[in-house]
Parts: sequence; C-alpha cells; structure tokens
Amino acid sequence: MSEEESVRIDKFLWAVRLFKTRSLAAEACKKGKVTIDNQPVKSSRLIRQGDKISIKIPPATKTYRVLQLSEKRMGAKLVPDFIEDITPPEEIELLEMARMAQKMNRPRGAGRPTKKERRELDNLQNGW
Repeated sequence: MSEEESVRIDKFLWAVRLFKTRSLAAEACKKGKVTIDNQPVKSSRLIRQGDKISIKIPPATKTYRVLQLSEKRMGAKLVPDFIEDITPPEEIELLEMARMAQKMNRPRGAGRPTKKERRELDNLQNGW
C-alpha cells in the first residue's frame, strides 16, 4: 500500500474492489460511467486524496470519497480505510428496489413460485 500523491483512476477502482478487473474499470471510464465532480474521466486520469468519485450503476449512481491512495489490490477488510461510501440513501433504496424487481422476474418454465416467493410477490403487489 503506497501513499503517493496521485494514482490512475482505473488502478484505484480495481485496487479498492469496486471492479473485478482493471480492464472492467477502464471500460467503465471509457463508457462515461465514472465521473469526478460530474465530469466523465478517462482511465488514465490521476486522482488525489479527497476526490469524490461517482459510478453509474443503472438505475442509480454510487458516490465515494477517496481517503487514501493505493495501486495494489487489497483485502476487503482494508477497503474502508481507503474509500468512504457517501451515496445518498435515495440512491441506495433505488438500487435495492431494482434488485428486488429483478429477483421477482421468474424465467418461463421455472415452475410454480415457492411459498416464500409467493408471499414476497403478494407483499410487493399490495405495497407492503
């Protein structure tokens, strides 16, 4: 874990486990899904301590603050020392609703819903 003044954003996003591979992080930057101060960034953009990084994960946007810098991949337990999740609660709720809706879509021919799945469907339709 090096403490340099700046690190490439694709390396940092991979190091703090926001993306599984560095190439996925670079691709997200290329597609404009990663922004700093509402400006899309290239994968070669250097970031510094204190920067706010936003990552678009449809249908929401997750926001993180850089606490420390690192180019090396780290264990999951060390990640909170390097980034802070500052995503607004509305965005988190939006992501949860999208996950729930995706879970409710059953593939055709998957059989009848289980008792638990039926209750979840009923609760979703009745507004809980």
